[in-house]
Amino acid sequence: MPTAEEIERRVEVADTARSERRSAAARRVGDLADRHAELAEQLGGIERELGEVLAESGDVIEIDELAAFTDVPATELARWLNNAKPGRAKRKKPAGPNPAKTTQARKPAASQQPAHNVAAAQDIPPARGGTVPLPAVAS
Repeated sequence: MPTAEEIERRVEVADTARSERRSAAARRVGDLADRHAELAEQLGGIERELGEVLAESGDVIEIDELAAFTDVPATELARWLNNAKPGRAKRKKPAGPNPAKTTQARKPAASQQPAHNVAAAQDIPPARGGTVPLPAVAS
């Protein structure tokens, strides 16, 4: 049967070996993650440049032609082109309280009729031919 000191020493040896392996794994993952980030940044730059070139040359060569000449799938070329186009700006929501959540009573909106619609303004029904009789104007 091992003594208490021998058990402690065995645990320490096992822990040291495990700790070294854990440290090595953490270092390797950290190094690979750094490399991945650098390469992803480079790749993003290349993809942006590809998109710009595709956009600039769109008036002289089509995606299908480029795909045939370069053996790059047209779907890839189209993806790069679409990623290079600036997206539409999103509309901001107006600041302030949400009108649906307010508890104040509202007045009904007055019906607004265009000034040029004389029949609607005077409640005159349209004539049979679809024309509206105009009121007499004094000269």
